[in-house]
Amino acid sequence: MGVKVCKFGGSSLSDAGQFKKVRDILLSDPERRYVVPSAPGKRFKEDAKITDMLYECFRQASGGRDITPYFAPIRERYLGIVKDLGLPIDLSGRLDETQARIQTYDNADYTASRGEYFSGVILSCYLGWDFIDPADYIKFDKQGMLSAEWTNDILGEELKKHEHAVIPGFYGSLPNGEIHTFSRGGSDISGAIVARAAGADIYENWTDVPGFLMADPRIVDHPKRIEKLTYRELRELSYMGATVLHEDSIFPVRKAGIPTNIRNTNQPDHPGTMILDSIPDSRESVITGIAGHKNFTLISIEKAMMNSELGYGRRVLQALEEAGVSFEHLPTGIDTMCVVAADSEINHHREEILDKIQQACRPDILEMHSGIALIATVGRGMVRNPGTAARLFTALARAEVNVRMIDQGSSELNIIVGVDVEDFEKAVKAIYEAFV
Repeated sequence: MGVKVCKFGGSSLSDAGQFKKVRDILLSDPERRYVVPSAPGKRFKEDAKITDMLYECFRQASGGRDITPYFAPIRERYLGIVKDLGLPIDLSGRLDETQARIQTYDNADYTASRGEYFSGVILSCYLGWDFIDPADYIKFDKQGMLSAEWTNDILGEELKKHEHAVIPGFYGSLPNGEIHTFSRGGSDISGAIVARAAGADIYENWTDVPGFLMADPRIVDHPKRIEKLTYRELRELSYMGATVLHEDSIFPVRKAGIPTNIRNTNQPDHPGTMILDSIPDSRESVITGIAGHKNFTLISIEKAMMNSELGYGRRVLQALEEAGVSFEHLPTGIDTMCVVAADSEINHHREEILDKIQQACRPDILEMHSGIALIATVGRGMVRNPGTAARLFTALARAEVNVRMIDQGSSELNIIVGVDVEDFEKAVKAIYEAFV
């Protein structure tokens, strides 16, 4: 019998009704043996996520204020789920202990981790499965970086002792035993870590959408679902704004060659999107998806004979490094060079960067343009389909979109274009219509 590891997001565990759906999903397949729960998310649009409420408790405690009125709705939420599920456990004592520790300004990561912890305790009781505290098995070094191989070894040995287990997401521990969390959305990482340690055949990531879509549904009406994509394509789409899956979470399962299946808790029979290490060539689709981000700045540099001037590119990038700014893309020509950086990175350093580049590089032309949006057209099929770029740029020309920048990676997995922010939605629609 195979092994499946399932991770459920906050919307999948927002109330007792959602817990029931999760239980039905897990018990419907004997191969689903390990589950990684998130903290309860929003039950409705105006609702608050448990993790946000916990962070607010910590902020109040750090300001010396009584957190009782802030912790009360958290207590009520968990006790309500227990009551509605008819479970024979009393969490009051553990909730009291948690409130007391937060009140003493204990640790921000400890505070945030309790959302997942209590989800795990409840789900463990509801399923009758063993509870494994990730603080004992997911290990970080002194700098807060995941000790991946150590974690994989000790967690893998522990999982062998349990036929079924619940392992809360989002946190582990530092060498001194203190709780340490991943970044927000880190339960995806926890799920992948558990999948790798368990030697899973499939990692199922259950959320509130039926997989990846080929474009943002807020821009394109009813975009097609992506049935299959590779981890490389996922990385490109996630980086450019597709937010279904935490981009860092792909590495543990990708390293182990474990497929990931994105599924919808509210539509359990929907096949979702399968993410694989590789997919056989197919002529069915040239592109896999389209994703993009707004608010970038384009630094354009031009100098005659730039290509023959030793160290020119290094000096340009050194100017950004000295200003503490990281760059996103670096398209170049013989006598031209463009540097793309996020507005948020560059806003407070504009004059400083321009001055440093001017002094170090003496360009003939130096310009900085803000209000740029980047759009990535991603697909493993692009490399073997002649005319892909021509179709893309013809579509943009017909939509009267001015392209400010072009960048195609050496892998030929994507084509990135920079357009004015006001043309972003129009450009995405044009590309989608041209290919889909």
